[in-house]
Amino acid sequence: GKAGTGKTTFLKYIRESTLKQTVVAAPTGVAAINAGGVTLHSFFQLPFGPFVPTSQNSLTNHEQGIIDQHSLFRNIKFFSAKRRLLEELELLIIDEISMVRADMLDAVDLILRQFRKNLHQPFGGVQVLFIGDLFQLPPVMPEDQWQILKHYYESPFFFHSKVIKQDPPVYIELKKIYRQSDQHFIDILNRIRNNEMIEDDFNILNKLYKPSLISSEDDRYITLTTHNHKADLTNQSALDKLEDPSYSFAATITGEFNEKNFPTDQQLTLRKGAQVMFVKNELGELKRYFNGKLAVVTSLTDERIVVELSGSGMKMALEKETWRNIRYNYNAEKGEIEEEEVGT
Repeated sequence: GKAGTGKTTFLKYIRESTLKQTVVAAPTGVAAINAGGVTLHSFFQLPFGPFVPTSQNSLTNHEQGIIDQHSLFRNIKFFSAKRRLLEELELLIIDEISMVRADMLDAVDLILRQFRKNLHQPFGGVQVLFIGDLFQLPPVMPEDQWQILKHYYESPFFFHSKVIKQDPPVYIELKKIYRQSDQHFIDILNRIRNNEMIEDDFNILNKLYKPSLISSEDDRYITLTTHNHKADLTNQSALDKLEDPSYSFAATITGEFNEKNFPTDQQLTLRKGAQVMFVKNELGELKRYFNGKLAVVTSLTDERIVVELSGSGMKMALEKETWRNIRYNYNAEKGEIEEEEVGT
């Protein structure tokens, strides 16, 4: 489903309602933290080099960092508890599937078949639920690795993996967009997304283009940039222009939490009048904000942030949020796969 169609809400519902022994994984650390799961690489001990889906690859050697079926299992060191967890696993949820490479998915398939002693069923008989938007971030594939893998795969995308081509999944698309209410605007966005723009779309957008526009500080336009550091400079410049005193709010880090996986800055500095963007959905009944929702800071103290939500004009005091870093363990006494919080 595209942005705003409820993928995160759906994932949360599945986690809370399923009776199956479940693991949630994602291709990157940040995506795993946001999904409330673990990375595919850490859970399955996947290699960071290219994986070729054969056991007779003449190119494979240590210097090139290429992994084939034999060397994949030589590098995996699962303790008995982890092996038991894989044996009991019933549902594997992979979030942000668009970023998962074809060779990595084939490696996951092979590992599950081997350690579950079920060589003839995809993923060793584990039900797999893929969640994501294929129009968003693609897999990261360095050119030198693609020169090797192109002999085995049509593209780096997960749907060209051997396991998916052998046993295609059922595709279910979430179509209703909850973040926008203007249907005309939604239709234009969808046609842009699908490369199906019509003449009226161009005319409407071109009428809104103002090349000589001089923006004021009150306009609060969003600036799109190519790199994070450019966005940081733009935001800092806008913050520096505000006259009210600044307040800084530092994250409290406990346990194991890799700095690269922080979902936002470790220290947040704000001033009254600053425009902010939420990076997390509100999970309660009210659903006043969502990832990408804009607001303006209306008052600040050392312990309190009050913002006015864009669009509705509603004011709300923000509360501290917690992101959890977890790992999965198998509890033999209960016969359950459990989450262990290792850091926040």
